[in-house]
Amino acid sequence: MYDRGVDPVNAFVLAGGKSSRMGQDKAFMQLGGRSLLQRALELAKTVAGAPWIVGSAAKFAAFAPVVEDVYPECGPLGGIHAALSGTASELNLMIAVDLPFLQPDFLKYLLSRSRESGAMVAVPRAGGRLQPLCGVYRRGFAAVAERSLRAGMNRIDPLFAEVHTCIIEPDELKQNGFSEQQFSNVNTQQDWEAASLLLPSQ
Repeated sequence: MYDRGVDPVNAFVLAGGKSSRMGQDKAFMQLGGRSLLQRALELAKTVAGAPWIVGSAAKFAAFAPVVEDVYPECGPLGGIHAALSGTASELNLMIAVDLPFLQPDFLKYLLSRSRESGAMVAVPRAGGRLQPLCGVYRRGFAAVAERSLRAGMNRIDPLFAEVHTCIIEPDELKQNGFSEQQFSNVNTQQDWEAASLLLPSQ
């Protein structure tokens, strides 16, 4: 359904959140002269060619191809499931729209670790917790996600214990020159103001 031919990786920007703490749609908020959505799409292109947006087609179809949730109102797990349910690629990068500090070099590293390990999921751990909205997922994870969604369990992290998961720990991040700060997201007006100071207009 989302096959782009020779490219072995599909990339998806998860943009279906309600942005309730922000009070407006985060995807269209401007940081450094570009919207969070534009930043995320450009970042995804550095590793995977033309990306997809997971969210509302009515809202996002003008910006990139869109895939909508099969199980609506189920949070990010519903978005990951929707992306994996139709992808033609074995490896699928998922990034949240509100991670403006993510670095292309880290995404390349994440993909390389996914390939090396053969893991169903490859995710970093930063700030004392897993970062499932910056991860590489194999197609088979769709079935795991669907079972959980059908059971009314929408959390992502507990599912990693059910599959081979490659976790990139803080020590590994540090050894390879990657800062944990790149996983800081923009959830509130205060977050946005802080990010604005760090990402001046280009």
